[in-house]
Amino acid sequence: MLAIYLKEMRSYFISAVGYVYSGIFLTVAALLACYTTLISNSYSTSTYFVFLIVAFVVLLPLLTMKLFSEEKKLRTEQLLLTAPVSITAMVFGKFLAAMTMFAGTTLISCINFLPLYIFANQERATAEYASKPIGPVTAEIVGCVIGILLLGAAFLAIGLFISSLCENQLSAAIITISILLVMVVLNLVNNAQLIDNFILRSLIDWVSVLSRFMAFSYGIFDFSALIYYVSIVAVFLFLTVRVYEKRRWD
Repeated sequence: MLAIYLKEMRSYFISAVGYVYSGIFLTVAALLACYTTLISNSYSTSTYFVFLIVAFVVLLPLLTMKLFSEEKKLRTEQLLLTAPVSITAMVFGKFLAAMTMFAGTTLISCINFLPLYIFANQERATAEYASKPIGPVTAEIVGCVIGILLLGAAFLAIGLFISSLCENQLSAAIITISILLVMVVLNLVNNAQLIDNFILRSLIDWVSVLSRFMAFSYGIFDFSALIYYVSIVAVFLFLTVRVYEKRRWD
């Protein structure tokens, strides 16, 4: 698994994918942080993270579209299937490489909150801010980061599975973007109460990736949401393993 992981990490930076993803991600994160906190004169970061999740719909497929589809394009898929490594280790190695890129850029983007702490410390003594110490702000940021990492892992697992089914990177990216967009838009439609059926609204809310994230945005660690996101990751990694186990024996 380590060899597969290192191979994928190298491939991100040998090609332009790693640089393009990192550059776009950090630029978008910086702009969102600026407009949702500093310019809006707000100490709440929940809006920033919600907009960031919407950006993930386009950004995260950049990390997963090549993981398996490129193997088919370069005719190296059979080498993977006959390599002295299990299918499970191969899938986990590729997933962990994408997760490392995602988690690394996410943690680096947390530098955007440094000005927020500086201004918070300056205003702490004022009557306006005296009732809201830095502690709750910190809890909100930490909760959101944990939620973002879990949600991103779920998106990456879905993208990895789609990549295993597609013949080229472009189709893998388009299909993954479409699926993630539906997952996000359904929650936004549900929140806008555009659906009259209570049972359907409840079902959408139960499966929604965004509604599960909201507890983290308040600085609350939601154990049920943790189980939900981990379950999505486990299901789609299992499906990816099954796809390649079937190909190995075909």
